[in-house]
Amino acid sequence: MSASPNYSISSSDKKHWWISNRKIVDKYIKDAKMLIATQEPNEISSAVNLLDAALSLSPHFELALELKARSLLYLRRFKDVADMLQDYIPSLKIPTDDTSSSTSSSGSSDNSSSQLSRERIKLLSSGSDEPSFKCFSVSDLKKKVMAGLYRNCDKEGQWRYLVLGQACCHLGLMEDAMVLLQTGKRIATDAFRRESICWSDDSFSFAKFPISGERNNQLPTPPKMESESISQLLSHIKLLLRRKTAAIAALDAGLHSEAIRHFSKIVDGRRGAPQGFLAECYVHRASAYRSSGRIAEAIADCNRTLALDPSCIDALRTRAALFEAIRCLPDSLHDLEHLKLLYNSILRDRKLPGPIWKRQCVQYREIPGRLCSLGAKMNELKQRVASGETGNVDYYALIGLRRGCSRSELERAHLLLTLRHKPDKSTSFVERCEFADEKDVDSVRDRAKMSSLLLYRLIQKGYTKLMTTIMDEEAAEKQRTKAAAALQAMQQQVQQTQELQQARAEAMQQVKHTQKLQQSRTEEISNAASRVPSKAVANTNTTSRVPSEAAVSTTTLCNSRAESKVVVSSSTNNATSFQGVFCRDLAIVGNLLSQANAGFNRAIPMKYEALSC
Repeated sequence: MSASPNYSISSSDKKHWWISNRKIVDKYIKDAKMLIATQEPNEISSAVNLLDAALSLSPHFELALELKARSLLYLRRFKDVADMLQDYIPSLKIPTDDTSSSTSSSGSSDNSSSQLSRERIKLLSSGSDEPSFKCFSVSDLKKKVMAGLYRNCDKEGQWRYLVLGQACCHLGLMEDAMVLLQTGKRIATDAFRRESICWSDDSFSFAKFPISGERNNQLPTPPKMESESISQLLSHIKLLLRRKTAAIAALDAGLHSEAIRHFSKIVDGRRGAPQGFLAECYVHRASAYRSSGRIAEAIADCNRTLALDPSCIDALRTRAALFEAIRCLPDSLHDLEHLKLLYNSILRDRKLPGPIWKRQCVQYREIPGRLCSLGAKMNELKQRVASGETGNVDYYALIGLRRGCSRSELERAHLLLTLRHKPDKSTSFVERCEFADEKDVDSVRDRAKMSSLLLYRLIQKGYTKLMTTIMDEEAAEKQRTKAAAALQAMQQQVQQTQELQQARAEAMQQVKHTQKLQQSRTEEISNAASRVPSKAVANTNTTSRVPSEAAVSTTTLCNSRAESKVVVSSSTNNATSFQGVFCRDLAIVGNLLSQANAGFNRAIPMKYEALSC
């Protein structure tokens, strides 16, 4: 249709009192079907308005409800579908402990399989409300009538499970979606089985040709393509839930790397995942990164979670704790202020943020206690900021390095973080995300870019500071090495000088000792020479004593000569300078002796070979 007519209730419709509401509703339904058949978004939106008008007249008209729900699902208005059929969401049927939490969202991620399994049973309508028909061997017409009555009873709520299950899947309520879709398929299978029992052998072929008037009385069965798409969607949901369950089990067991691997398979998979489900996986992976000491990766996952869901309490608390761990106190205070505003809005509105069917990680009754502890924590951080701890950021923990790391380790870690957290690549996760509302894409991109830019700047600042510290340490190490080398060289030089001085002192002592020996020998020789003339004069006066004196002189001369030999042999280095003096003295002594013995004309036997110089 090119243009949709105005199907509001006009005055002409009201003036005819005989036109009942049923006829008006039928007219709206007929026109809505014509608009839906065009498969144009604008026409389907107009059909939704017509169906709203029909439901205002007949709120429990089943066909109008089904057409509206399917139209909203086609328009990807999943939140409207969930609001419309929220009474059929399994997690909302779980009873709460107090009335305050029942006014808020009572669904939480901790309400797991046991409660949902009980809801799977409640989703099926009780058999007591359904009329029990027995099949008899009568005509085919009677069987068709009875089977039609039973089929209409079974198919009355079947579409709710299929439509609501698809909507819950796109909203991230994977557990609810799996339960709803499985229940819808089981109802359809059971209805077809009971219907086939009522048929005769030829009824399967005759069913292709319905009797007159039956086409308008029966609801159309889902087409084959829809059942196939539901089966594929259900298998994908089961795969995601298996991986999530394995990841959470590994996280609870302390296997952080294994949990990170399973969560990464979900968020980095080829096939996208719903926005709410991805946000939940990102915040769980941030906890795993935090436990394994990878602070930058944990902050990045918290940023992605808050980009997808700005009111996520777990992400705000985790990121504030991470900033506090690295002593980045202003950013931690900023997140705590945001969390405080969120708590105050919850207490003011008396309900948790978001719609009632949204999965929450906290209950309403916990908010006052958390708000008190949050105020005490903020006061503590403010005191630390006032004391001057703002500039003492632990960049080693942020980058994931040990203190005293080398330059190569810092450059490698910085390169990896830069490649992972570039602002240009910060929005790549948006492409793998299925949004419940396409209008949220731009806002998600903006929030992701802003938070990733802040993290990137913090990493760059940490890299610059750590590189400066490492360069200063390297320069100091070089100075220490040079000083140690200079000290070692100086010590070696001093040691060599001491050894040289010691050698010189030993040489001087040896020379002095030799000089003393030579001086003593020279004195002895001079004394002996001075005694020889006096003895010669005495011999001239007393002739009788000359032979004995001459013998004594000869003996003394021989002893002196022998001692001179010993002195010459013992001091080979310095004896040369004194050899001439010794020979002259010995010659003088010999002349004196020859003069003393001249009067006696007696020759003294001497060996001149010892007198050679």
